[in-house]
Amino acid sequence: MATETDFNFVERLAWDEVARRIDRGAAAILPVGAAAKQHGFHLPMDTDRIQAEWLAARLAERIDALVWPTVAYGYYPAFVEYAGSISLSASTFEAMIAEIAAAILGYGCRALLVLDTGISTLTPVDRALARFDGDEVLHLRIHDGPRYCRAVVALAEQQGHGSHADELETSLMLALAPQRVEMSRAEASPVVNFETPGSLTPSQVSSPNYSRSGSYGDPTLATPAKGEAFLAAMVDDLTEQAAAFVAGEVVAKKSPGAIRSVSR
Repeated sequence: MATETDFNFVERLAWDEVARRIDRGAAAILPVGAAAKQHGFHLPMDTDRIQAEWLAARLAERIDALVWPTVAYGYYPAFVEYAGSISLSASTFEAMIAEIAAAILGYGCRALLVLDTGISTLTPVDRALARFDGDEVLHLRIHDGPRYCRAVVALAEQQGHGSHADELETSLMLALAPQRVEMSRAEASPVVNFETPGSLTPSQVSSPNYSRSGSYGDPTLATPAKGEAFLAAMVDDLTEQAAAFVAGEVVAKKSPGAIRSVSR
């Protein structure tokens, strides 16, 4: 049975309805969320896509936008030692985003919002979107909004380090798709004194980025209540940025959040 949000996803519409929506002034959202990227023993490989599509659906409702199919492959080099995890080269991913963006804008959408759930994807997406006029495209980074950052500081004080399949991301998934989470298999990564950027490894025990499970942080601290608070903050942050941009207001560029310092 179709839901109200279905009518904002172009893959579920006929082409002439897409054309009518664009003519009536709908903006466009392009979600970026991996579907073949390890997320520990306890979360599914499509964790990022689940988050991207849920957030895109909520944003589309709030600002009148069409949601294009999620870009489910991208630049994720930190995970390739874990079976099934796929990473494109940065240049291939950048070119793909640029070509998709050009096609969407070519149909006359008043604005394109690229909703990015990744960390390593941020720079290639920025480079891709730099090819367009600044008043046409906006790169939405889901972890950089002020409300979300405040919620993390308030609710995730116990986790000493983390950036992947950790307390934060697992909490999000417990709120979004609890049936896809196996908390009995959640396993914290080894404690580290300081975070070292680089790829995670399940085999190099001496590496500062060793993780048998693939998590980086402590997912056992996650709760649905934390996830609901994080999601509410994200949606409000994204809506504020997107609505201002679509209305023609200047949106200040965000610097990468300090919460997720390891580039994954």
